[in-house]
Amino acid sequence: MSGGPELMTHHAYEEPVDDVRPDEDGKPVLTPEQRKKRRWKIIRRVAYAFVGVFFVLPAIAFVITYFLVDVPSPTEVAQSQSQAVTYLYADGSPMGKDVPRGGNRVLLTPEQIPDVMKHAAIATEDDSFETNSGFDVGGLMRAVYNQATGGTGGGSTISQQYIKKATDNDAPTLTRKWTELAKSFKMNQTYEKKDIITAYLNIIYFGRGAYGVGAASQAFFHKDAKDLTFSEAALLAGLIQQPGRSENPKVANDRWNTALDRMVKNNYITAADRAAAQFPTPIPLEDSKQQAGAPPAFVVQQVKDELAAHDIPEDRYYSGGFVVQTTIDPKAQEAAEKAATEALENQVDDNLLDALVAVDPKTGGVLAYYGGKPIVQVNGQDQAGRDWANTPQNPGSSMKPFDLTALLKMGKGLDTTYDGSNNRTFDGRVVRNAGPGSTCSQQCTVSEAMMRSANTVFYDMVLNDTKQGPVKEAAKEAGVKVKEDGGQSIISTKDNNISLGGGETQITPLDMASAYATFAANGEQRQRHFVLKVTNGQNEVAYEASTDAKAAFDSDSDKSRQIAGNVTEALKPVVDFSHLKCPNGHECAGKTGTQQHTKVAGEPSWAANANSQTWMVGYTPSVSVAAWVGGDGNKPLHGKNNSPIYGSTIAGPMWQKFLSLYLTGKPGERFDKVDRIGGEVPPPATSDVATTTDATPTGENQDNGGDQGDNGGNNDDNGHNQSSSKESTSKHTKTPTSKETPTNSDEPDN
Repeated sequence: MSGGPELMTHHAYEEPVDDVRPDEDGKPVLTPEQRKKRRWKIIRRVAYAFVGVFFVLPAIAFVITYFLVDVPSPTEVAQSQSQAVTYLYADGSPMGKDVPRGGNRVLLTPEQIPDVMKHAAIATEDDSFETNSGFDVGGLMRAVYNQATGGTGGGSTISQQYIKKATDNDAPTLTRKWTELAKSFKMNQTYEKKDIITAYLNIIYFGRGAYGVGAASQAFFHKDAKDLTFSEAALLAGLIQQPGRSENPKVANDRWNTALDRMVKNNYITAADRAAAQFPTPIPLEDSKQQAGAPPAFVVQQVKDELAAHDIPEDRYYSGGFVVQTTIDPKAQEAAEKAATEALENQVDDNLLDALVAVDPKTGGVLAYYGGKPIVQVNGQDQAGRDWANTPQNPGSSMKPFDLTALLKMGKGLDTTYDGSNNRTFDGRVVRNAGPGSTCSQQCTVSEAMMRSANTVFYDMVLNDTKQGPVKEAAKEAGVKVKEDGGQSIISTKDNNISLGGGETQITPLDMASAYATFAANGEQRQRHFVLKVTNGQNEVAYEASTDAKAAFDSDSDKSRQIAGNVTEALKPVVDFSHLKCPNGHECAGKTGTQQHTKVAGEPSWAANANSQTWMVGYTPSVSVAAWVGGDGNKPLHGKNNSPIYGSTIAGPMWQKFLSLYLTGKPGERFDKVDRIGGEVPPPATSDVATTTDATPTGENQDNGGDQGDNGGNNDDNGHNQSSSKESTSKHTKTPTSKETPTNSDEPDN
């Protein structure tokens, strides 16, 4: 019996592991075994909590979400994707409706979509489609990793893409992603795989305004989807990732190759099929066909591009019930179309094309936009025309204001003198002026050189003073959007052809109107735009343009204003010198430009003196206008009796007529005065101007009282590369002599 209490005492001491003896300070002292058991207890509790928070609760929430959500049917989606976009002029009056091509499409059945199309889409967009349950865990992990490391690529399956397009919700939120996963999973539990891929291919956007493979096969290949080849299917599947760039040949070719490679990888086609595949050239783009009541096709494309840059991409364009209020002024648009159409009516050269763009200097809004005929006849068939207002061309002497801007930024002014003699030699290359009317003295001021369009002065100025880089920067600061910045224009600094707007330098009429608008706006540059405001189907503002301005040519707005004002001062006399007229009560400034044609074998003798591009770009304080008349590439253009055309032959009168029509009834306006950089000098005497007109070629268009020419552009581009001369050019006293080198001679046309 004596051992009983001892046993009981022993058991009472051993039972609770947490029953420990206190130390001298009253704190418990744990044995190693006790510490180990306590640690594992904490770990178990944390694990239970982790499983509860990250698995049990999400599973319960997922199940609840699963039963609460519905998967939209393809019919419902198709209805939401087929909404017309309403266009308004700037004053709120109706311009027309842009109706989607696929608006009346028929949803295809699984049997009407060939396996090659399904396989191409699966291989390109979701190669685990046949086995996943609506989401791909591996893809999700890759997407998370890419986002964390700054990489690209998502983890969306075809089912998730369907849900995203069906709900028109791509918000980067956890709630949206969670609901998308639940709907995607439910879709895979409800429908067979053949129905899911069919639903996806019936609503996805392919480009050219085509939603669904049925519309896309017609838009790209003019055939039913059931007749698509594997190569055609690969192109369509590849374009799903970049539908807005479907007309970019490089992008289309790259995406086609990617799709074919993935089809081989997934055993949908053989390596031999891949090797034998030929790129399936789409039929000519027909989206620009003018429908009754449709807005101007080229304006629509510009609006689409602008909205895509502001979070309304082309695949959402027809799904929001949008109303687009444009910057287009109805009076200006009518004037542009009338002036441009009538300019070519009585011309004898079928190769002549034209474009006209007007920009508001005070807002940056495009007031009028004419890019040519939206539909042209090719071999008796209608074909979408090319937007010549957004096609880069050699600007010729209309580039010279940017030369001048670069000089003014150096602190040199309009009274700076250069040798304006004809036939000057630079590094073995002869540069010619247009003739007596364009030739200046050996002490020719920059102001007079601009009026006469003396090529030797501007070539010298850029080669030896400003250099080519600052000229390019001046053009960009004014508003020219070059390709490296996402635009269309090209400004080459590899040789001195930039000084006369020739060589590889090519600028769009849209860019020229925008850049000259900065001069008109006293050196304040505003982003050009076509859209004032966009509202959705609920009358909510989806996008609104900004008209914020920045000093273009100097961080000091007063300095930028002074530079622009000096350019304007130099350009004002050019209008009269070119025998053009500014509307009564208004003050105008501008510059013509001509690019000479390079004769090729087999052309008639008159082609040696022909020109290929002509311009008139000018402005008042309230409107900047670029008028272009030229050909598609290096074509010899001519007037009656094979006479050459110049900047003031057709483009100039077109510019003049637009201003006359548009400014009628508007209050008169004059340019602000600024201090002259480098000091004040008297303007050229009137008699000096009059003495030059006898050397001017006779113009065919008598509206302007004869034709002055310019010749800017690549008029002196003989293919030689230029190197900088160290000769000082602020003053010249002697014209260098050397052998004549072949050049594209300047034609008189300011």
